Amino acid sequence: MKFSLVPMDEGAARAICSWRYPEPYSIYDGNSRNLRYILDPQSFYYAVVDENGDLTGFFCFGVDAQVPGELDDAERNDPDVLDVGLGMRPDLTGRGYGLDFVRAGLAFARETFAPARFRLAVFTFNRRAIRVYEKAGFRAIRTFTTETDSGERELLLMLRDEGASISA
Repeated sequence: MKFSLVPMDEGAARAICSWRYPEPYSIYDGNSRNLRYILDPQSFYYAVVDENGDLTGFFCFGVDAQVPGELDDAERNDPDVLDVGLGMRPDLTGRGYGLDFVRAGLAFARETFAPARFRLAVFTFNRRAIRVYEKAGFRAIRTFTTETDSGERELLLMLRDEGASISA
């Protein structure tokens, strides 16, 4: 499947906010409270579509991708690092599309923002996503905790140098 990032529109944002994932991934469920934020012109949210133009996910970049509790002041303000957040449509997860999806987002970010490094955070239970990020050249930096609607949860902070190779 081929993925492309396009400007976020209201239809895509509403769909993303309605997504529901099976357990244990329900922590990634969409939330209508986020609609206004996702659509804010000051936010860096992009829809991801396949070759048929069907919505397959989203990416967000910069401050919009940072998780509360994740970074200290120096990290938060590092001009060489671009934070990346992403989500794939629930029915597409676990089907082997992850690496191509991440590649598409990183290629877009490389062309749009030209960072020296990429950084992301992923819940530590999500081994499936961590394997994809490792194949995409990310390496684990440290774990941290953040408060969620379901209580405190542990995340893994990962970093990728722009020149890192992506394995097959």
